[in-house]
Amino acid sequence: MKGNVQKKPQISELGEFGLIEHLTKGIKLINPSSKKGVGDDAAVLEYPDKQIVVTTDLLLEGIHFNLIYTPLKHLGYKAAVVNFSDIYSMNARPKQITVSLGLSKRFALEDVDTLYEGIYLACKNYGVDLIGGDTSASVTGLIISITAIGESGKNDLVYRDGAQINDLICVSGNLGSAYMGLQLLEREKTIYEEDPTTQPDLSGYDYILNRQLKPEARKDIIEILGDLEIKPTSMIDVSDGLSSDLLHICKNSKVGCKIYQDKIPIDQSTIAMVNEFHLDPVIPVLHGGEDYELLFTIPLKLHDKINSLSQVSLIGHICKEEEGRYLITTQGSSIELKAQGWNALKDT
Repeated sequence: MKGNVQKKPQISELGEFGLIEHLTKGIKLINPSSKKGVGDDAAVLEYPDKQIVVTTDLLLEGIHFNLIYTPLKHLGYKAAVVNFSDIYSMNARPKQITVSLGLSKRFALEDVDTLYEGIYLACKNYGVDLIGGDTSASVTGLIISITAIGESGKNDLVYRDGAQINDLICVSGNLGSAYMGLQLLEREKTIYEEDPTTQPDLSGYDYILNRQLKPEARKDIIEILGDLEIKPTSMIDVSDGLSSDLLHICKNSKVGCKIYQDKIPIDQSTIAMVNEFHLDPVIPVLHGGEDYELLFTIPLKLHDKINSLSQVSLIGHICKEEEGRYLITTQGSSIELKAQGWNALKDT
């Protein structure tokens, strides 16, 4: 005798409001600034003595992610974390997000549940409230739009335009690993498409795959800098590539820069994959992107303080604008920095 198995309803049966209710049931707000979340015409936030920062990120299937090799839970986590990273790069703390989805008919309810598992895990890990959003049908696959709201003390915000001549250029973590993780996934996808009986060989590549599929925002660096009473003069997260993002700082601050190849941190697993692909390591480091490390400048007088941090590398210095913006190679030659990182609007 077969037992009674309760079948999950389809998205079409739930409808828009039923789906939102399904996805957001059981939410408990944890931040004092979150006065009212899901369930009304708008969320209500209260910030009596804080600066508020807001950022929005739009992710499109086929442009920003490929579901052939991206697990939905990882995608949900990453979609939230990349917004948190933008907030941290302002020297602020993320507190709330809204999530909007466009869903094609090929997605079942359990697919959306899995995506939200990742979003909720990111919110839990970073202490962020999900306070609203929207859903709609889509004819072009999966669309994810997340807006993050953060807060900062009145005088704590850091912008891109504050770098000064002789400032030190610093970066957290290491660079190029997310890009090499993507190259590995694309290679295995191509092999599979040519021969579907072939199973992808991803053993031993956990680090670079995690950096691509499930990145983390550098909340820890913001906390460490705060504890040491170090306020960067400028800051940005490395989402488009070191070269592109450093040029953003230089352009906004009207300064030049010199960074040194032998000072730029790169993980051994990244180097191994670079060698496997027969690439110049400068390519993923300068132009790879999606590392979500923090790139920032600090006054020269703080050299000893920042140099004591194992999580941060000093990679160069700020100079006069007329001196240019260059990478100094290990051979001592100068290469002008170019913005060749990720550009979603570039012709393909």
